[in-house]
Amino acid sequence: MNLTTALIPVDKVNVFRQDDSELPQPMLLDLPNNPDIKKILIIKWSSMGDVVISSAVMQDIRLAFPHAEMHLNAMPPWHHMFANDSRFSKVWTVDLRKSERGWRGIKRWLGIVKQERYDLIVDLQTNDRTRLLLALLRLTGRAPRYMLGNKPLLPYTVRQQAIPQTHVITLMRRSLAAIGVAAKMQTPVLYSTLTDREQAKAILAKHQLDTQSFAVLLPGSHAAGQTKRWGIAHFAELAKAVHEQGVSRIVLIGGMDEADDCIKIAAYHPEFIVNLCGQTTLLALPEIYRYASMIIGNDTGTAHLAAVAQRPILVICGPTDPRRVMPIGPQVVAIQADIACKNCYQKTCSHHSCMKNLTVEHVMVHVKAMQKTK
Repeated sequence: MNLTTALIPVDKVNVFRQDDSELPQPMLLDLPNNPDIKKILIIKWSSMGDVVISSAVMQDIRLAFPHAEMHLNAMPPWHHMFANDSRFSKVWTVDLRKSERGWRGIKRWLGIVKQERYDLIVDLQTNDRTRLLLALLRLTGRAPRYMLGNKPLLPYTVRQQAIPQTHVITLMRRSLAAIGVAAKMQTPVLYSTLTDREQAKAILAKHQLDTQSFAVLLPGSHAAGQTKRWGIAHFAELAKAVHEQGVSRIVLIGGMDEADDCIKIAAYHPEFIVNLCGQTTLLALPEIYRYASMIIGNDTGTAHLAAVAQRPILVICGPTDPRRVMPIGPQVVAIQADIACKNCYQKTCSHHSCMKNLTVEHVMVHVKAMQKTK
């Protein structure tokens, strides 16, 4: 018996851009003008895309509290993205998910926070585990007066009205508005190291990308997100179409999970495709992206890193809601097939129409628009 569902035709493709139209949260406290706020902890653990997005509001916090000492509680492996970040005098981690899972890790986490004696804790993670840790901190009697999360829940001491599920940047900005922190940064803010910059420079020179026009394709997603992938054949066809529009080289970027896909795509057109999958550090990527004429990819973490470079970005979404997952910035456009089952967030699908029936022609409409406006 054939269990495959017939493909659903795509008659319309929806276009999305960053939406800042939601009503701002009224200020409940003016903490930037409170002289008692001298030491701040920001908590942000995962995922890569959310960590990159949160770097924009980290910058807003830095601007609002220019004289406060700021610490970041991050989680492996994303803590390495802040190794050269002058906004933070300390970046610390407790591996509560792996090597320090359980009470031992909880105890060490609480010990660090109690010892540092923060005046304000901003929980940008806001999940059950961070709420548990902060609740335990309150039970010890050593919690700061001001604790802020993205949701109006205990144990936070500053709360605002709940809103329907939306983009994480909106949740963060509304929470920070409640304590008087203005939303000024429209794109992520990350700082590469000298090693990252030198690596990017060497790669650009090796492949002559510093002297030729090139577009970046991001054909992957994490291994558990196969339904988010537009597909090898589509990206190979897109590479050819973009090249025929006058872009000299096509660069493939990704990590271990998409290495096989990148190899297969590169094999279609080895004369003009450069496969850089797995060949760079994370923070070398924005340095490469800065030279690209455009970046096109799936809903994947490296697309959020691309937003750091402030180059034209097109994100192809299918099972995930662009209004919740797209990178931030005025230069970002997301597209999605307008079919009934969009935004299903399923890990498997019998027909995958949202991606299979989204054609290269659909995408090239936006590629040509990016070429005109870049």
